[in-house]
Amino acid sequence: MSLLEWTRGFSRGRHWATSAALLLLIAAVAMPRVVLPRDTFSYIVTFDITQSMYVEDVALNGVPVSRLVFARAAMRDAIGRLPCGSKVGWSVFTGQRTLLLLPPVEVCGNYDALLSSLDRIDWHMRWTNWSRIAEGGVYSAVRVAQDVGHGAAVVFVTDGQEAPPVLPSDAPARDINPAQVKGWLIGVGGDQAAPIPHTDADGKRSGYWQADDVIQAPPLPGSATQAESHEELSALHGHYLAAVAAQIGFGYRRLLGAAALSDAMLDVRFAHREPVPTDLRWCPALLALLLLVWRFAPEFRWATRRVTGRSANSSYV
Repeated sequence: MSLLEWTRGFSRGRHWATSAALLLLIAAVAMPRVVLPRDTFSYIVTFDITQSMYVEDVALNGVPVSRLVFARAAMRDAIGRLPCGSKVGWSVFTGQRTLLLLPPVEVCGNYDALLSSLDRIDWHMRWTNWSRIAEGGVYSAVRVAQDVGHGAAVVFVTDGQEAPPVLPSDAPARDINPAQVKGWLIGVGGDQAAPIPHTDADGKRSGYWQADDVIQAPPLPGSATQAESHEELSALHGHYLAAVAAQIGFGYRRLLGAAALSDAMLDVRFAHREPVPTDLRWCPALLALLLLVWRFAPEFRWATRRVTGRSANSSYV
């Protein structure tokens, strides 16, 4: 085959590529979703919204923020990393129970709605200032997950601050069946005890809680010395949360950054293999793009001209 014949064939192939790319683009628009098996996750995320969660002892992009703001930012990142088909719902905790705000919904189809509702979880929803995490909040969150069903696991985000304080004799009853409900206790907060902001009914900060304003832990019976209690201050009660998690068959993880929460929620132990409608339109679209790049790339044009020119000149030799 002469260079001229090869060049003409090459040119016809490039025109064919344009037609093929057009057909692929039409297929990308018209192609329905394909149902494929995929590992998915289902969670009900409970946020502690008591006043200790407003202690600003964590940082977001180098700026001090409250524990609740930090937890919401980490959750935004976690939602973005969950595979399509996964479901997430919201609930809040204060007092002795949790309140379901949003049952688990699919993350990709409801991404904007999830982020918008997440941003609105704050002090406005708090109905009391006291909190019983181990004796009430976690168990209430588990019951909500059981009622929702469909294998929903629990993610309970808290600093572990019990108010009034829990005595060593107040161990929670073990009435959670790990075989039925799985979950995480996620601890957020600093290691150094910090003042707890005091807010009024309008959410405006009016100072900090003082020692006389809160119930302090009483001395232990038979103890000669008793460390002074400072329940008006708050730090992350990580060891306490880890102990509670071990009692009920949950995992515990400290929220040091967004990756900690994402990794916990992507743990394969919480995955469900389910058929999920999957958008594969990117496949024909990508092939069309590659064909169009090959069709219109400048270097191919230059190579074609050079080969054609050589072939034409050779006819005079």
